[in-house]
Amino acid sequence: MKNSILHIKNLKKAYYTLKKETLAVNNFSMELHSGEFIAVVGPSGCGKSTILSILCGLEDKTEGEIFYHDQKIGYMLQTDALFDWLTILDNCLLGLKIKKELTEEKREYVLSLLRKYGLSDFINSYPNHLSGGMRQRVALIRTLATKPDILLMDEPFSALDYQSRLAISDDVFKILKEEKKSLIMVTHDIAEAISMCDKVIVLSERPCTVKKVFDISLTNKSNPIENRKAKEFADYYEKIWKEIDYEQRT
Repeated sequence: MKNSILHIKNLKKAYYTLKKETLAVNNFSMELHSGEFIAVVGPSGCGKSTILSILCGLEDKTEGEIFYHDQKIGYMLQTDALFDWLTILDNCLLGLKIKKELTEEKREYVLSLLRKYGLSDFINSYPNHLSGGMRQRVALIRTLATKPDILLMDEPFSALDYQSRLAISDDVFKILKEEKKSLIMVTHDIAEAISMCDKVIVLSERPCTVKKVFDISLTNKSNPIENRKAKEFADYYEKIWKEIDYEQRT
């Protein structure tokens, strides 16, 4: 497991009622390496978000092993979840305050991120003064404030319009690369997965397991917008689409 920073082996998640067991995730295995970006795609309701919830500790696994290798996890939700009554700075410091980890050094680190990524003029503003894309940038900085090694993102751009989605995916890609983070991202958007990530894991229908893994190799690989222009892009898109079997479920 050279440079492995997260290893999941035979993960299983079942939900129980008095009458039955419902299996959500079955025999799911994957490995994440330092600096790697992985996208997880699959049919709606197959269990993608459940896997992230287990990885960040919101849910318990039923069976299987997860090796974190001393890596710290950060979780970015589907919505930006900013508090409208808090300033941008206070929103970004909230996680540190809740964990009682806020120091002057960490506050300065958050301020440096806000300045570095174009939000210095909005530090004392409130979320309702920001565009959707800027709000997502704030949400990302809030997640980075605790200095995680691995970012988990669950449909992070789903609430944005198409143009904003493209722009913020470029922003997030740039920020995570510059901050030397690793990423596991759940998405329904195949184009987003191919353009942002080094690997795409396709899950089966529920209970989900790994159906196929695509290593993404693009000519002149660059930022997500430019990556969509690569000659290999359409071929990856078609192959992944067929593996998800959208046509069979419409």
